Amino acid sequence: MTESIRRSGEYENFENPYQAQSSAPVNPEWPPPPAYQPVPQQPVQQQVQQPVIEPTTVWQTQAAAGGNGHGNGNDGGTALLTAEPAPAKKKRARGPLALLAAVAIVAAAIGGGTAYGIQELTGKDEVVSSSTTTSVVPSSKTGDVASIAAAVSPSVVEVSATLSNGTSTGSGVIITSGGEIVTNNHVISGANSIKVTTSDGKSYTAKVVGTDSKKDLALIKLENASGLKAATLGDSDGVKVGDTVVAIGSPEGLTGTVTSGIVSALNRDVTVSTDESQSQGQGQQGGGDGSWPFQFGGQEFNGDTGSSTTTYKALQTDASLNPGNSGGALIDASGNIIGINSAMYSAATDSSSSSDAGSVGLGFAIPINTVKADLAGLRAGGSDS
Repeated sequence: MTESIRRSGEYENFENPYQAQSSAPVNPEWPPPPAYQPVPQQPVQQQVQQPVIEPTTVWQTQAAAGGNGHGNGNDGGTALLTAEPAPAKKKRARGPLALLAAVAIVAAAIGGGTAYGIQELTGKDEVVSSSTTTSVVPSSKTGDVASIAAAVSPSVVEVSATLSNGTSTGSGVIITSGGEIVTNNHVISGANSIKVTTSDGKSYTAKVVGTDSKKDLALIKLENASGLKAATLGDSDGVKVGDTVVAIGSPEGLTGTVTSGIVSALNRDVTVSTDESQSQGQGQQGGGDGSWPFQFGGQEFNGDTGSSTTTYKALQTDASLNPGNSGGALIDASGNIIGINSAMYSAATDSSSSSDAGSVGLGFAIPINTVKADLAGLRAGGSDS
């Protein structure tokens, strides 16, 4: 006799789908009923929607329990879809970091000697100008006269003007690599020809571009010159009394002479002659006392200034200036040009008193900001044209 193996009360309420509606005995060849009670199918709308995942999917099959646990072709399997989240991708940092780094590199490449670098890249013959915070010499050498002289001397030249009755010797400052030079008007006024000698001994012929007798300034240009070292023009508005200064020029034809001192006063009213004939007293060979006449403090120095005069504000310095320094450079402790030397007091009243001639610590320079403001007019021919 065949018996159905089951625990008491296990299938009391379960409707056997294999059992006939009649009272026929159970066919022993039929497979045993499942060992669990089927779970009623849930409505579709009640299913909880799972979030969409884009990982690798793994299919697993769970064998249905029943019988002896061996599949015979009728054993079904429940397919389960499990999601294994893929490793999170590292997002590339986006933002201004790369751009800022690039800007910093460009800024570092441009910083320090900017004007000269831009001039060389663009090929334009431009004036090198900066504030007094820019250092032409290394910061560790600020105020060192030897370092300043080595850096700026190549930008200062000797200017020799041939006059109708002699020659006039002065100095000049190179402001562009193509050979533009600023000097005093009284150095080249009335000249038939002009010769310029650079610090390395090369000689050039120069022509007058423009003059401004009211400011005692002139702009000349060397012929067939290139690659010259232009001076850096500073900011004379930032100069203070007591600041260290260096003067470079060609006193008495002694090219490249360097002296030093301090700024002893600001905004001195200096009155100079605008008469063309007065230029012949400056460094003239064969006549005159070699001193440029000017007025200061209501007194005349170094001769009669004549009836036609002009007055400008000047920097006063005790750096030694002598005839021939006119048109040369007055330089600050960082190597920037802050003035164009223009007038100096000499105790000599005539050429026979040579023992008393020379600087007594009273010299004057045209502020470089005055020069920069007048530069466009000089390039256009000046106010005297």
